[in-house]
Amino acid sequence: MRDLLQSLFRLPRRQKRTIQLVVDCVLIATSYLLAMLLRLESWQPLVEAQTWMALLVMIPLSLAIYVRLGFYRAVIRYLGPKAIRAVVIGVVVSALSLPLASYLFALGIPRSVPFIYAMLALLTIGGVRFGLRAIYLRSQIRHKPRVVIYGAGAAGRQLAVSLRHGEEYLPIAFVDDAVGLQNTYIEGLKVYPPRQLGYLADTYGASRVLLAMPSVNRARRREILAELEPQGFPVQTIPGVVDVVTGRARISEVRDVAVEDLLGRDPVPPNPTLMEANIRDKVVLVTGAGGSIGSELCRQLLRHGPSRLLLLDISEYALYRIEQELRRIAKEEGLEVGLEALIGSVQHRKRLTTVMKAFEVQTVYHAAAYKHVPMVEHNVVEGVQNNVFGTLSTARAAMDAGVETFVLVSTDKAVRPTNVMGTTKRLAELVCQAFAKHQEATRFCMVRFGNVLGSSGSVVPLFREQIQAGGPITVTHPDITRFFMTIPEAAQLVIQAGAMARGGDVFVLDMGEPVRIADLARQMVRLSGLKVRDEHSPDGDIAIAYSGLRPGEKLYEELLVGDGVAATSHSRIMTAQEVFWEWPRLEGYLDRLFEACRHFQHDAIRRLLLEAPTAYRPEGEIVDLVWLEKRRHESPAVASNVAVMPLRPVLERHK
Repeated sequence: MRDLLQSLFRLPRRQKRTIQLVVDCVLIATSYLLAMLLRLESWQPLVEAQTWMALLVMIPLSLAIYVRLGFYRAVIRYLGPKAIRAVVIGVVVSALSLPLASYLFALGIPRSVPFIYAMLALLTIGGVRFGLRAIYLRSQIRHKPRVVIYGAGAAGRQLAVSLRHGEEYLPIAFVDDAVGLQNTYIEGLKVYPPRQLGYLADTYGASRVLLAMPSVNRARRREILAELEPQGFPVQTIPGVVDVVTGRARISEVRDVAVEDLLGRDPVPPNPTLMEANIRDKVVLVTGAGGSIGSELCRQLLRHGPSRLLLLDISEYALYRIEQELRRIAKEEGLEVGLEALIGSVQHRKRLTTVMKAFEVQTVYHAAAYKHVPMVEHNVVEGVQNNVFGTLSTARAAMDAGVETFVLVSTDKAVRPTNVMGTTKRLAELVCQAFAKHQEATRFCMVRFGNVLGSSGSVVPLFREQIQAGGPITVTHPDITRFFMTIPEAAQLVIQAGAMARGGDVFVLDMGEPVRIADLARQMVRLSGLKVRDEHSPDGDIAIAYSGLRPGEKLYEELLVGDGVAATSHSRIMTAQEVFWEWPRLEGYLDRLFEACRHFQHDAIRRLLLEAPTAYRPEGEIVDLVWLEKRRHESPAVASNVAVMPLRPVLERHK
């Protein structure tokens, strides 16, 4: 039966309408003849011509009415109140045609026949359709996982209706913490308190929870997830209100719980004045425009009215992808912003200077950097060249071109770093601090924050992939913690901090409380409806394996070096007073560092990184891949450390 129905539902629309017309002709005739038989209690009238003459009037008129009411445009499996109304009106008009035909053609049809016919037609014409719908839905129910909808509000009701007609899930109940809704029925489903989820699983076979509360804030969602987590249900959610209203998603599109719901906090609404200060009607350049932070900066900058937005990246693919996305956004939202995609390296100063002068750039957001700690640890020279001298080249180009504001996107790993990446970012801060003191034409500032959710290399997508693969989840250390922030919030705060800069400011974003990565892994496992396999639960589903800290990795990240922290006009942006070198001293130091990089003297680079006021404290030996390979092939005598003597300035290409 199910296969037959599926084949019928898959027929072309025209064929299905033809079948319905033919079936309705048969049902109308059958209902009329049965009505005559029941009224006259004799078969004789059924062979008389006048009986069949009434059908010649009634059938075309009835079908015309059904067509007019749109009855044949309705999809049987989705029949609702409108279809019932069409059936009733059509049957009533059809029944009224009987006395009319009897009067016009003197057919002598008994006056009670139209009433009997109407009741029979309702049962046959409407009953067949709703019977097919019920059979179809019941056949679907057998194959659909049973779910509980958390939230009996408007979104929950819409979700229940959508799921009933879909093929993914069967809603069996609501749960809601609103006492006034509990033990009531909504859309035919009973509303239970959350504590009865276990009962719903045992009694009705509920296998997962769908969170249908798109309007609640993140703090409340986090509380709900914390309540659901110990019960062992897989938890999924529906899109947010904005996505549904703008058409980017449907209410029935069930998704995995976003990590923002586990870790995020409610963002502070941005200050429009700060958001537009360095952007509105200005020419803005973003370096590293194709990266996680750079691309989000571009999305937000685009919506705040720059006269032109320049995208710079060394990756052709990343640049193409963000350019196409921004052009699509601009078209959809009617934004008239000049978009220019520029391929280039931040280490190429002449290229940068030419670009900034040609386009008369007024604001620069410098997001280009190598940020993956182990990767930079294994590629020290490139990390220093890109993060330190790339910043130096970009900053010098900005001053040469008369740029008004230069914002460096920094990291919490620049604070008391144990790795090369963090040290190079602190050196990049030192460059900007020195230039801020050395000249006044360009305002330099730095914005420092921790990990962003969903960035390249983030643990969250990695954990999700490992859970889907059956584990194990790899965590470096049981006690490792990190600060987390969503990419949109981080980008907003970077823009606002840049607007508050007076020159040389080191801004620190309030990242909230640090999160233990192992706890995050356990939460993700439990909210997937699985159990962590450990010594307490040897029969669990997903194990957590500790791989040990990677080269240069810290257990705990910090956001401040010293104690000189002051509040700003924004509740989540602080400013810090950090030690730095004046430009003449820093310039001599950078000359020596550049020369060490040029000759790939890794041991000399490490000594120079230790010399700078970065509080760099490496916890292991040099692990640069080229350095290790050279050491493996060379004799100890050849591989001995080479002294680095003070040199004349060699950074002519950066000056």
